[in-house]
Amino acid sequence: MNHVILQTPVPHFTAIATHTEIFQLQDYKGKNILLYFYPKDNTAGCTQQAEDFRDYHAQFNALNTVILGVSRDSLRSHQTFKMKHALPFDLISDVDEKLCQLFDVIKLKNMYGKQVRGIERSTFLINDKGVLIHEWRKVKVANHCLAVLDFLKYTSV
Repeated sequence: MNHVILQTPVPHFTAIATHTEIFQLQDYKGKNILLYFYPKDNTAGCTQQAEDFRDYHAQFNALNTVILGVSRDSLRSHQTFKMKHALPFDLISDVDEKLCQLFDVIKLKNMYGKQVRGIERSTFLINDKGVLIHEWRKVKVANHCLAVLDFLKYTSV
């Protein structure tokens, strides 16, 4: 499978999302899309990251940017997570890992001494013309949301 490449258009994709049920990339032409991949709903780091994006949602919105979280969790898990933390943005359920593969975020990780396949916390910014303009990989949650917001504010997207 091909992976996304910086400074090139992101291939059209559809996915199952919380609010709309079906997310289609082509429906968001004219808006920037912030796609952040995270390992699992209701874990400490993933909850903090989601709450950070929630807390700055209005500022992202003012910069014409739609936030979408992506993990391999089920739609039901996402809906519960979204309600529990009052997330104003959609979460995409990627149980078949198609988006994870497209964005090359599935990596081998060490967990309790064993190697497991999991999502490497990563964020991608797609501009209003559908071009991947920036990526953050191996993200640490602390200050990440503000770094992305600063990039949007100070870079002509």
